[in-house]
Amino acid sequence: MSPIVNAVIGISLIFLCTTLGSSFVLFFKGKSISPKLNRIFLGFAAGIMLSASIFSLIVPALEANVSYMPSFVVVLISVLLGAAFLWGIDKLTPHLHVQRNEEEGIRNVHISKTMKMFMAVTIHNFPEGLSVGIAYGVALAAVWADNASADSMLMGPLMLAIGIGIQNIPEGAVVALPFAGETGNSGKAFLYGTMSGAVEPIAAVLGLFLAFLVEPLMPWALAFAAGCMLYVIAEEMIPDLQSEKGSHEGVWSLMIGFVLMMVLDTALG
Repeated sequence: MSPIVNAVIGISLIFLCTTLGSSFVLFFKGKSISPKLNRIFLGFAAGIMLSASIFSLIVPALEANVSYMPSFVVVLISVLLGAAFLWGIDKLTPHLHVQRNEEEGIRNVHISKTMKMFMAVTIHNFPEGLSVGIAYGVALAAVWADNASADSMLMGPLMLAIGIGIQNIPEGAVVALPFAGETGNSGKAFLYGTMSGAVEPIAAVLGLFLAFLVEPLMPWALAFAAGCMLYVIAEEMIPDLQSEKGSHEGVWSLMIGFVLMMVLDTALG
């Protein structure tokens, strides 16, 4: 498989999986996901994102050849910058967390509740697409430089895309079903769910060109994407796993997602 085809497949996959998950709303008319199942899906997604942040992004950034400062300093700064970037978007963009019924960002009465729900999901999806794109940018740069290990390096971002895609399927359903409950229209809910995932390939292409064209930024970009994902996990996903006191299904699904992504990345990537 050519490197370009590999990248196109991986970037398309994360969007198509969100679309597939969103399509569930067409078959569960008038229904919503139970809180328990929602915690399982959310925990699984958080586990995959946490594992991907470490093994697909932070570890390669730490192993990068940086001459001007220790690589761990680059990672430290970039992770915090990524988290600060998402924090800024979180504070400025009007959005609504459905599970907690909590509105954040600048108050704007002219924006509908449905659009605020849409914005919350879009903020969540941005770092996922960015991480896949940056990983592909690093691998394609190695191919361009005739690196001897370039072919094997391409497996890493593909496994990352598969892992993100797997968690996007239940995530797409979790996103689309509340839209159906709010709008009363399954078709519109499917469209909102699908479009919320459209930010992922856009962010992926942005990350790919950033990492590919500006080679010295590679470790910075990898760790920045990891910081974005870690912020989403800590700020939005983990608190929702404890929506019912004493429940542990979300924690165990997080563990399963974590080890699944770890296997995909280290054993197959």
